[in-house]
Amino acid sequence: MGRPQKVSLAEAVRLIQDGDSLTFSGFTIWRRPMAAIMEMIRQGKKDLHLIMVNGGPHDDMLSGAGCVKIWESCWSGHELFGKIPGNLARKVQAGELICEDYSHVQMLYRFVAGSQGIPFMPTYSAMGSDMLNPEYDMLGKAGLRDGSNPKIPSLKYEMYTENFTGSEVVLVPAAQPDWCIAHVQMVGSEGTVRVLGQKFADEEAMKAADKLIVIAEEIVPEEFIRREPEHNLIPPHLVDYIVELPWAGHPTGCFDYYEADGEFIK
Repeated sequence: MGRPQKVSLAEAVRLIQDGDSLTFSGFTIWRRPMAAIMEMIRQGKKDLHLIMVNGGPHDDMLSGAGCVKIWESCWSGHELFGKIPGNLARKVQAGELICEDYSHVQMLYRFVAGSQGIPFMPTYSAMGSDMLNPEYDMLGKAGLRDGSNPKIPSLKYEMYTENFTGSEVVLVPAAQPDWCIAHVQMVGSEGTVRVLGQKFADEEAMKAADKLIVIAEEIVPEEFIRREPEHNLIPPHLVDYIVELPWAGHPTGCFDYYEADGEFIK
């Protein structure tokens, strides 16, 4: 396998086509690839399908700009700096955006399955709640579970009685988006990815996607980053494109580099 290709931010974003499905690094207001989000808005991307463990300023901005057609996640907001994702909420209420809701654990397990190349994961999460009400299968109600889009499972979930103990569990389908755009602290010159601080569901998101764009605060010599392999998260052969761009996560925070800019988010 060849090394990942180093490109500019604009070049990386041009690879994303209207209608593609995407996931992102980070958690709420931490280590989101905000420069890429703004570049997608500049380039006028349309009909994007976002599949995420949770949302934040990034998906709210894309929604407000009219870039998003489908949103699959469990939550979105800005933590202390405005808990409600106003743009996303307005688009859903206006019927301009399809919102497919899962529980937090269900979304995490969907990415675990996708990262491992297996079709589903079992969980007890959200059993007994309206999360599993067939009336709220919004992609199904829109007629989009017909098999025409390989990124949309034929079922939102399935109830299953397992044979070991006779318990009923929920099977949630794997999430395998077209793209993951990840913002990280550093990447080696050959593509080894290092994330400092909390890693959230980044490993699962990066491994589940078909293609991975890594936007790094800095590119460092590969010899340097491999001195401490225990701190590295993703090997070079899983990375497709690298962008070196300091402050690419602003206004979200990047541990050991800069804090979240709450005033900007507000």
